[in-house]
Amino acid sequence: MNPRRAIVQDSECGVVLSVHVQPRASRTECVGIHGDALKVRVAAPPIDGAANDELIRYIADRCTIPPTNVLIQAGTKGRHKRLCVKGVTAELVMARLLPGGQKRAVKI
Repeated sequence: MNPRRAIVQDSECGVVLSVHVQPRASRTECVGIHGDALKVRVAAPPIDGAANDELIRYIADRCTIPPTNVLIQAGTKGRHKRLCVKGVTAELVMARLLPGGQKRAVKI
C-alpha cells in the first residue's frame, strides 16, 4: 500500500488530508511525513483556535485556494486533524505541501 494514500485521498468533498500539527513553532511550514500524517509546524499557540486558523491559512495559501475551501473535519482540539480541502486534487496537495514543493499555477 502506498503510504501517501493514508495521508491524502481524493473524495467527494475534495481531498481528505491527515495532518499532525506542532503549535508554537518559529514559523509555519510543512516539514514532511509524521506516521500516517503530514507534519505541519504552525507559528501560533493552541489557544482560542489560533493554531487551527493558522493551519487553514497556510494550507489555503500553499494550494492557492480560498481559506473557506479548507475545513477541519476532525481533531479541532488535538494535534492530529483530518481536513477536507475543496477545489484541489490529492496530487496537487502533496506537491504543494511537501518540503520542496513549488507554489505555482496548476490547471485543475
